[in-house]
Amino acid sequence: MVNQKVNLNGLQLKNPVLTASGTFGFGEEFTDFMELSRIGGIIVKGTTIRHREGNPYPRMAETASGMLNAVGLQNKGVEYFANTIYPRIKDFDTNVLVNVSGSTIEDYVQTAEIIQDLENIPGIELNISCPNVKSGGMTFGTSCVEAAKVVEAVRRVYKKHLMVKLTPNVTDITEIAKAVEAAGADSVSLINTLLGMAINAEKRIPVLSTITGGLSGACVKPIALRMVWQTARAVKIPVVGLGGISSASDAVEFLLAGASAIQVGTANFIDPAISQKIAAGIVEYCERHGFQSVKELTGALIIEDKITSCTV
Repeated sequence: MVNQKVNLNGLQLKNPVLTASGTFGFGEEFTDFMELSRIGGIIVKGTTIRHREGNPYPRMAETASGMLNAVGLQNKGVEYFANTIYPRIKDFDTNVLVNVSGSTIEDYVQTAEIIQDLENIPGIELNISCPNVKSGGMTFGTSCVEAAKVVEAVRRVYKKHLMVKLTPNVTDITEIAKAVEAAGADSVSLINTLLGMAINAEKRIPVLSTITGGLSGACVKPIALRMVWQTARAVKIPVVGLGGISSASDAVEFLLAGASAIQVGTANFIDPAISQKIAAGIVEYCERHGFQSVKELTGALIIEDKITSCTV
């Protein structure tokens, strides 16, 4: 029997598979397709201090091997979540984390304080990396100083697990990771979407109302994998990898690169039961390769130390 349990700096997961915010609703939408108890946890859609309508339509577009989105954190606010959604999902037999976003540091702090009081929410994912809002979001995630400020402020009021979601739209993601680690993050998740755009050539207009949006799906996996590998070598806190994971093999690659757990995102739109299948596939991989526990996979990538030369 393979031990599937993972400890994310105090956050206990029954296995390393989580679902990514914005792709799994509040979890209840998927109960007809899979058993939520079969995965390590779900991260509910982005939540802010006040109601947000999001961006105008059109705000989604399919691309080759992926998709663009510019939803803009549409949600009914944290009070609505606490009073209406939380009672419906608090007894799920898995971890439920809340993705928290804001336009100001005060927004993040106030939202975290409200969620702090929800007994069955063991942690939050601090979203400092959303590319689809005009203020806040990625503004915090592209500066070491600003990223540290928001994490420090939330850390002062939030005592449960604090995961920080990082943007790939930076020169060196490891510097941001080290800054939030020093500021009190318990773990980091990466990557959020890459900034991209699509154009309707016949009409000569952008496809998205916001012109640019966040690119996700299989096409971003090599970039996400590289950034997870770099970050896992740069910080001591656990790394949660995401970006283009659509199979157990993909998930194992992220674990080998240094991730302690993974998140499944865009693939949920293709197969609503994919996260459960990935969890089972990781166990099957461990059995085939003689691993006694899933955590043995983390950082188990074999890299030969040899010099290669190139001749013209």
